[in-house]
Amino acid sequence: MTRSVWKGPFVDGYMLNKAEVSRASGRNEIIKIWSRRSTILPQFVGLTFGVYNGRKFLPVQVSENMVGHKFGEFSPTRTFTGHAADKKAKRG
Repeated sequence: MTRSVWKGPFVDGYMLNKAEVSRASGRNEIIKIWSRRSTILPQFVGLTFGVYNGRKFLPVQVSENMVGHKFGEFSPTRTFTGHAADKKAKRG
């Protein structure tokens, strides 16, 4: 279910501050964030965020196509190791 239009996109306040500081400094450093639920805004384009997936920070370079999506979509939390049945089929 999506968020109501009248509420606007959700973004944690500390992320906006970190993005402004990073853009003002001019250096392209990774901004560590834990908020996977925050929406990507147009002012984040061109910045690199380190999105925490529960184990490590995965770098996410924000592009124009990502605007409107959530940060969690670009940082998978589970690693797929394959199906157990596939291993039996390859052996035999």
